[in-house]
Amino acid sequence: MRHRKNTAKLGVKSQHKRAMVANLVSSLIKHKRITTTVARAKVARRLADQMVTLGKAGTLAARRLAAARLMARGPGALPDKEARQQWSKNFDVIRILFDEIAPAFKNRNGGYTRVVRIGARPGDAAEIAILEWTDVVVKVEAPKTEGDKKAEAKADATAEKKPAKRATKKAKTETAKA
Repeated sequence: MRHRKNTAKLGVKSQHKRAMVANLVSSLIKHKRITTTVARAKVARRLADQMVTLGKAGTLAARRLAAARLMARGPGALPDKEARQQWSKNFDVIRILFDEIAPAFKNRNGGYTRVVRIGARPGDAAEIAILEWTDVVVKVEAPKTEGDKKAEAKADATAEKKPAKRATKKAKTETAKA
């Protein structure tokens, strides 16, 4: 019997579940908002809140615990200093967590994330939700309609054609002068 064993199985083995949840939380840290199923969002929310608590501690031991739990890896062999700095700025989840996200929650005692249900997925009718930070500001683009996409594609196509025409006219005038 599973009395008082209150863990979500998510239909996968324990190692797969641990890796999947770590990946979800890493994506949440990088992108500030993710879309996933409700069950996965609830499991990831728990780990994300724990990671913010570690981030608020700010110690080296807390960084190491967070890196171990999120299975965070270093940049590998990057060719130059600029590439390493770019990686650290955009992809180093431990740095983002400790330097950007945790300070935003310094006056809050819990409830760092929210799960917003958005409906059913068309393919299998799984209930989908958005997992996001409560106090971190996220820039959201409005969804584009068909008319917007067509107008943008048309503008891109005309922009590409114009320089090509100018180049051919320039080439013709140069050949005529010669």
